[in-house]
Amino acid sequence: VQLQASGGGLVQAGASLRLSCAASGGTFSTNTVAWFRQAPGKEREFVARISWSGGTTVYADSVKGRFTISRDNAKNTVYLQMNSLKPDDTAVYYCAAYRGTWTDWGQGTQVTVSS
Repeated sequence: VQLQASGGGLVQAGASLRLSCAASGGTFSTNTVAWFRQAPGKEREFVARISWSGGTTVYADSVKGRFTISRDNAKNTVYLQMNSLKPDDTAVYYCAAYRGTWTDWGQGTQVTVSS
């Protein structure tokens, strides 16, 4: 299974973006899925995760109240709605599925927030 993140772009501070994470070659409908991000010169960090049913979500403190993770298992897709974006949110965003470890990393999508 490979996950493909999309939906990134260049926006101004305060704007919104919605990222999508689509699975190909298989499914992640029974797995927890998470978003991570990596800014230039920094380590990859956790952003948000969602349980297989969508009933449980967890967020990093830095995005709590601004980002919302959701999923549509019928479409094999997980979303990240990002509101009130800040320059500090600039990073490459990746999604991954949990199968005993975080796996199925795909190419990320670049999000750039200008001030």
